[in-house]
Amino acid sequence: MWQFLTSENVQPTQSLSLKIVEKIAEREEIEPEELHPPIHVAINTDALDSLYQASDSEKNPSKVEFVYRGYTVTIDSTGDVNIEKRVAAFDPDKTTV
Repeated sequence: MWQFLTSENVQPTQSLSLKIVEKIAEREEIEPEELHPPIHVAINTDALDSLYQASDSEKNPSKVEFVYRGYTVTIDSTGDVNIEKRVAAFDPDKTTV
């Protein structure tokens, strides 16, 4: 079971993957370079960025969602990014299915 803590919308003016890294690093009060593992372990960043660089927004996926460093990252069809901190209700080292 997960509990919602915070959410933040990001308007991409640069690559989505870089914006995601910067926002998570800001929340954790560290430099983006200090995030381990790197974001590309969670998602193919080249593919993610290219999905939302298309000039025809109707071709964007309806939603992309992945988990990185305990955050659920959701990108909608317009490219808005929502970052939610996941908090385990029971044991944080166990995955709930």
